[in-house]
Amino acid sequence: MSKKRIVVTGMGAVSCFGSDVDDFYNALLSGKSGIVPIEEFPCADYPTRFAGVIRNFDPGDYMDKKQARRVDPFIRYTMVAGKKALEMGGLKDLSSLKKNRCGIIIGSGMGGMAVFYDGVETILTKGYRRLTPFFVPYIITNMGGALLGIDTGFTGPNYSISTACATSNYSIHAAAEQIWEGRADLMLCGGAEAAINPIGLAGFVAIKALSTRNEDPTKASRPWDLGRDGFVMGEGAGVLLLESLDHAIARGAPIYAEYLGSAINCDAHHITDPKPDGEGVSSCIEEALRSAGVAKEDVNYVNAHATATLAGDLCELRALAKVFGPHVKNLKVNATKSMIGHTLGAAGGLEAVATIQAIRTGMLHPTINLEDPEPEAADFNLVARVAQPCQVKVAISNSFGFGGHNSTLVLAPYHP
Repeated sequence: MSKKRIVVTGMGAVSCFGSDVDDFYNALLSGKSGIVPIEEFPCADYPTRFAGVIRNFDPGDYMDKKQARRVDPFIRYTMVAGKKALEMGGLKDLSSLKKNRCGIIIGSGMGGMAVFYDGVETILTKGYRRLTPFFVPYIITNMGGALLGIDTGFTGPNYSISTACATSNYSIHAAAEQIWEGRADLMLCGGAEAAINPIGLAGFVAIKALSTRNEDPTKASRPWDLGRDGFVMGEGAGVLLLESLDHAIARGAPIYAEYLGSAINCDAHHITDPKPDGEGVSSCIEEALRSAGVAKEDVNYVNAHATATLAGDLCELRALAKVFGPHVKNLKVNATKSMIGHTLGAAGGLEAVATIQAIRTGMLHPTINLEDPEPEAADFNLVARVAQPCQVKVAISNSFGFGGHNSTLVLAPYHP
């Protein structure tokens, strides 16, 4: 059965580099690090004391000011990124849309961690009667998309997906299926995360997942480098506006890229570690290419998951080598997380934005801090340290999550 063509007509990003898509990508192109010492809460006794923190975030007119003060930061990020994606898609005025054909799938890996932490502290120190009645609504992962749906009036499919660090890609995959199956014409999709708080940081410290390079945080996120010692936490939101091509053309929408296909699967191997041989990842990439109907030789850019963990980085390289064989020498592969850290459930959304910006600009951002590459990376162009030109033919963007969740998006320039 032939599928409807799906295009990307808008993007929204909230990151340590701000909440403008062009500013976000220009900072990436310049090789700037957004990793800073944490000042938002006391953490002097933590072995990791830095992250890709968002500071001075103002939701402006994108949210009611009283509501913005109450909600968890992940909800604020969702609202701003979602509405900015609509704006970029020429949809400041939504009155022309059939809102029952418009939906939202924006997930979060961890949900309202700040509201949860504050609520538990309130119960322990002041008693249950002092707990805010907003406690439950503002910790659940679906509330960002739900409040965005209330504000936009979109009454089509609206739910959240939570698959750890693969959340955004799973959400984008699900949103495209809603369009392909005829349930929607337009979908906002992606992920948001705000886990840089005492309990979020402590949780990742406890499993020894984080870099401890406190003496120079900007050098801490080191994908594929022999000196890497764990990932760096980040936060933010990345949202795409997907539309059927027919719907986009009918309303005269700008088209920034084409969504060709995607795939999801599970390693069924371990709660945190990937399969060392990369089998789950390689089969996911192969299925995504089948879904997209493109040959392996057409792919020339990979936005990698590349968190700077000892096992994960090599697993992904092995998977790419298995899928692409000798063609790996023609791939350019980079790691957005080297500059913004690992934004967990938001990672795939922000990396999809970076991938589409690469398609638009013809420039790939560098992988910074790659000074002593792993020997297994010898056959790969990892866009080390300096941005490189690339006319993207077909791009893939990978995201993997705890529990063995794998996901791959396939994106390309739009050709009428």
